[in-house]
Amino acid sequence: MNTNGNAYTVIYTTIVVALVAAILAFVAMTLKPKQDANIKAETISQMLTAAQFYTKDECSAMGNDKVLEAYSQNIKEAYTINLKGEKVRDLNTEVKSIELQDGLKAQNKNIKDGSDAADLPVYVFNKDGKSVTVVPVYGAGLWGPIWGYIALDEDLQTIVGAYFDHDSETPGLGAKIKDDPSFRAEFIGKKVNVASDPVFSVVKVGTSADENSSVDAITGATMTSKGLGEAIAFWLKAYAPFLSSAAPAKECCGGNGGECDGSKPCCSESSEAGCCSDSSAVKCPVTE
Repeated sequence: MNTNGNAYTVIYTTIVVALVAAILAFVAMTLKPKQDANIKAETISQMLTAAQFYTKDECSAMGNDKVLEAYSQNIKEAYTINLKGEKVRDLNTEVKSIELQDGLKAQNKNIKDGSDAADLPVYVFNKDGKSVTVVPVYGAGLWGPIWGYIALDEDLQTIVGAYFDHDSETPGLGAKIKDDPSFRAEFIGKKVNVASDPVFSVVKVGTSADENSSVDAITGATMTSKGLGEAIAFWLKAYAPFLSSAAPAKECCGGNGGECDGSKPCCSESSEAGCCSDSSAVKCPVTE
């Protein structure tokens, strides 16, 4: 064959390109299981950090195997709910059932559309004899996706911890949602106000109308903070029916027509005791 001809050049180029493509495909296929394992371990470490089992640095130092072991030892149950707060299906508590970022992105659209296909994950851990419930959030930062996990106490209203991550936020500014432990610490002890809209806020310093259900934005990272606040509010609002239904029922008032005083349910004879004005309050039965 004439090595100087066009036909040779085309054939040679085609063979080289095909060979390189085959090598790259083989390498990608070989590395994929390890990459998937790394992503799973990273996702689990974020949940464990949010639930206050470990710091993120401690998780990083543990290595994948120890992180997966910690998850298996502490996970109590995992399941999904719909937008009505109803359980849809039980998840296998094994690592393979962890919802990754692609899955959260799909659920983000389902929430926005109000779709019956919404299948929102709930992870319940056993920590020091108490249940800690972890739910995800997902949204858009300044330059790309942001996501994270909110951990809630047994009342499903009090935040015990949080962890956030991003795809490409600005180092030293928006990236602080991940890199700055003091920002994440602001969430601890705050409340999810399921009766309000938004249920939680990330706001400019000194502008919050509800300090119990908000944290200060990151200085110099306005758009990232705004995106994170919207993501948290959007997802926690979707979880609100679930969070509300699992909260302790409000008690009746202490007497006829009285205001809610925090007493145990109490009824006077042959009459119905006055109850909290909240429509979710449970009225006392009529007694004889």
